[in-house]
Amino acid sequence: MSILVTGGAGFIGSNFVLDWLVRHDERVINLDKLTYAGNRQNLGELSYDPRHIFVEGDIGDRDLVDRLLATYRPRCIIHFAAESHVDRSILNPGEFIQTNVVGTFNLLESARRYLECADIAAKTAFRFVHVSTDEVYGTLDHDAPAFRESHKYEPNSPYSASKAAGDHLVRAYCHTYGLPTITTHCSNNYGPYHFPEKLIPLVIHHALAGRPLPVYGDGRQIRDWLYVKDHCAAIRCVLASGRVGETYNIGGWNEQTNIDVITKICFLLDQLRPRADGRPYAGQIQFIKDRPGHDRRYALDASKIETELGWRPVETFETGIRKTVRWYLDNQAWVDNITTGAYAHWVEKQYQ
Repeated sequence: MSILVTGGAGFIGSNFVLDWLVRHDERVINLDKLTYAGNRQNLGELSYDPRHIFVEGDIGDRDLVDRLLATYRPRCIIHFAAESHVDRSILNPGEFIQTNVVGTFNLLESARRYLECADIAAKTAFRFVHVSTDEVYGTLDHDAPAFRESHKYEPNSPYSASKAAGDHLVRAYCHTYGLPTITTHCSNNYGPYHFPEKLIPLVIHHALAGRPLPVYGDGRQIRDWLYVKDHCAAIRCVLASGRVGETYNIGGWNEQTNIDVITKICFLLDQLRPRADGRPYAGQIQFIKDRPGHDRRYALDASKIETELGWRPVETFETGIRKTVRWYLDNQAWVDNITTGAYAHWVEKQYQ
């Protein structure tokens, strides 16, 4: 038996693959294009593990995906592969349409043809788990109830619009062709191997480098934060017991303003890696012009997955952020290897 994971060298995907192989002997076929955010170093401990088969390639390459399905006959596809950074989607939306919409379409088509040739038992057991985002629902007022799975889609960025389009394709393939799909919507993830363009790793990296800590607008934007290992556990739960055709919100029950997240990181760094001059890291905070169309608040109601499948996150934000800061302090070589060249140029341009 085997499973096919797309985007398994990225942040969430690599955590999922690593956690899966700690718990299962089932083989993982890991398909990743290795764009700027994909990193083979994330999977270094699996270099000699025969259960992990890494394939560098694009989900949009239908011939490749068809060959992988025919060769390994996986019992499921866990679809993480996506362009995922709002800032980059504002600068270059075309890449997001190509990967998140066209790529997802090609993957669905390959899965549909694969199942057409499968026997009844394989068809019955197969699952296509599509990992999406809370951002497809749009933004919330400060006192509004958290998003439930029934909330209408109101995407506000090219990124969230591309993910919403992918969600609709997945739903259509389930309804029209009977493809056994399940969609999940997660809140903001954080934890090990997070590419340092996103808020938490960027703040840690900039703080240690003595650089300004950029804060969009007034910093009062609210996000629900989910520790990545909790997210991986939820995906395993959905794969094992989720109902075909359903959508499950995976949230952390940890709403925080951006400025609170940044000040908590600064406080932890003051404890764990004090500045040489003894001054607090919070002195590096710098407010900058807000990005276009910045959503004010995201929050997920994750009651459905808890009630139906018995999953609830283990980490609070306080426990998860301490683990995250400690991981980055202990893995500076990993950070150094990916924060030069094109990354440094992008950060300078984005936050100038």
